[in-house]
This record gives sequence, structure tokens and C-alpha cells, in this order.
Amino acid sequence: MAVAMETLTERRTITRAALLLGILLIAANLRAPFTGVPPLLGSIQADFGLSTTAVGALTTLPLLAFALVSPFSALFGREYGLERVLFGALATIALGIALRSIGALWSLYVGTGIIGMGIAVGNVLLPSLIKRDFPNSVASLTGAYALSMGVAAALGSAAVVPLAHAMGWRSALAAFLVLPVAALAVWAAQLGTRTKPASGTAGPPHGGRVWRSALSWQVTLFLGLNSTIYYIAIGWLPAILLDAGLSAERAGSLHGVLQLATAVPGLVLGPILSRMRDQRLPAAVVAGFSVVALVGLMTMPQAALAWSVLFGLGTGAGIILGLTFIGLRTRNAHQAAALSGMSQCVGYLLAAVGPMAMGALHDALDGWRVPLGLCACLALLAVVMGLLAGRNRHIGE
Repeated sequence: MAVAMETLTERRTITRAALLLGILLIAANLRAPFTGVPPLLGSIQADFGLSTTAVGALTTLPLLAFALVSPFSALFGREYGLERVLFGALATIALGIALRSIGALWSLYVGTGIIGMGIAVGNVLLPSLIKRDFPNSVASLTGAYALSMGVAAALGSAAVVPLAHAMGWRSALAAFLVLPVAALAVWAAQLGTRTKPASGTAGPPHGGRVWRSALSWQVTLFLGLNSTIYYIAIGWLPAILLDAGLSAERAGSLHGVLQLATAVPGLVLGPILSRMRDQRLPAAVVAGFSVVALVGLMTMPQAALAWSVLFGLGTGAGIILGLTFIGLRTRNAHQAAALSGMSQCVGYLLAAVGPMAMGALHDALDGWRVPLGLCACLALLAVVMGLLAGRNRHIGE
């Protein structure tokens, strides 16, 4: 009897460890296949003779997919089960990477959009899986999967330029297939179960009262503005640094540093926020980090390491704060789901416009000073939204 109990305990431990490993591997796929592209945009642009605006669409397409697919991901999870839909999301990411790497211009854009669709589903359903299966470890596991995202993205950005020099940019992009293939191999063990998303997972945009609330728009704009400047920087930082005289390898490394820095706040910010009466001060401070970093990149690009770290810390903390506001400013799970759907839809639409708009502005003015200055203004507006969204209030008051 004792032996049987020990065997059962060992099996449960192994099953739980496999689930945790699967979660971390899925998280590694939710940023790197998309953010590993910007260091290669110069090579892609030269090969196809694209304008800065056209090549900027490669950073916009995934964001449009996020905005369109994210609100409906919970419906897929309820219909087919979290485990199966997450497996499908990984397969979709793998398909997109393979298609993107073929080399034709049409497949480059189509594959990029498909990658965005897979990442969108994972972005919504992975936190729901953690909330359902690890309700007492949400904060620690969220920090762990944020770190997994950041590390994978940082390594991808740092390695992609040397790989491109050795094998060409198409093969360098194809190398990202390692991430979804590894995750699929581990996650396949979960296909025997079929659980629904946790209550409160964002569904299609709904909740008319939420959309008419000023506080909802303050939370949404704080998240949306933070996402906009983040994805502009993720899309164009290597090009900005190349124009400032840095090498392609150095620009790729700093691109990775920025992404790694975004994961750091997830390890320390949760306990700090839980002790505060309201969140106005941290919201204003982290958005202020972005202001300083963007002004620094505009005026002193030679200190790009400091600005990359500061910007990563600011935008990483801003994402955590914005997601925290969704729970703190609502009174129930239905209201939280409505605000989550609203903020993701509007936020990603704003973020999708940013990279292409800044690319077009660069083409028109032949420089990055004005685009960076406008981004700093958006970050200043995020400071204001943070001061408003950070007040200890609820929607409907």
C-alpha cells in the first residue's frame, strides 16, 4: 500500500513538473518569434527593395492579429479545451515561422500574420491556465513565465544577426522553429485532458457600461500607450541604433537587453503593489522611465545600453501595472473580462498603428529624432493616464 502511494505521488510530481515545463516553453514562444525579426529588417528591406513603411508592416501584422484574435481566444478554449487550443496555437506559430522563412515576399507577410494569430491565443489562454491549475501560485508563475518570455526573446535578438551572417536571414528566421517544436513535444502529454478557461478570461468585447466608463478608458489608454511605445521600440530600435553608428551585432544585443529588462519587474513588482493604497506613484514613475529613455535615445544614443535597460524596465512594469488595474478597478469577474477584452482590443489596435506610422515619418523626414520625440510625448500622456487609472476607484463609482 505504501509503495503504491509513493508511486502515485511520484507520478503526480512528474505530471506537475511536465505541466510547469510546458507552461514555460509556451511562454518562450509568445515573444521571440515576433521580436526576433527587427534586427534583420535592414537585410529584408535591402533584399526586396522595400520602403521603411512597408518593412514596418512586418511588426504591425502580428499586432493586428493580437487585436482581432485575442478577444475570441476564450471562446476557442471553452469549445475545444485549454490544452488542445494551446497545442493548436503552438502549431500555428510553427506553421507561420516555416512559411515566413520560405523566402518569397508574400510568404514573409502571410507567415508573420499567422505567427501573430498563434501568439494571440497563447497570450490570452496561458494566464487562464495558470489561474485555473495553480490558483495559489499565480504571482510566482506569472513572474516565471514573464522571465521565460524575456530570456527567449533576448537570446533570439542577440543570436539572429550572427546566424544571418552565417546562413542568411531566411535560415536565421527558420531557426526560431526550435521554440514551438520543443514546446509541442512537451505539451503533447497534456492533450488527454480538456479544461475550460478560468472565469474572468477575456471574451469578445462586451459590457456596454464598461465601454462608457471614463475609468475604463484611462486603464485602456495606459495599457495601449505603453504597448504602442514598446512595440515601436521593439520594431525600430535596431534601425535607430544602426543610424546612430552602432554595428548590427551591437544593435541586436541591445535589442535583446531591452527585452530581458522587461521581464525584471515581474519578479519584484507584485509584492510592492499589494502593499500600496493606490498605484498612482508607480504608474507615473514607470511611464516616466520611458520618457527619459526615449529622450535619451534621441539626444545621446551613445548611451544606448542605459536607455535600453531603462525603457525595458519602464514598459515591462507598465504592462504589469496595466493588467493589475484590470483586476483592481473592477468589482467582479464579468466586469474584469469585459475590461480585459476592451483594453486588449483597443490597446493592440493602437500598438499596430505605431510602428508603421513611425516608419512613414522616418521616410518623410529621413531621421528618427521626430519619431522618438513623438514617442516621448505618448509616454508623457501615459504618465497622465497612469495618475488617473492608479486612483483607488472602481468602474461605476
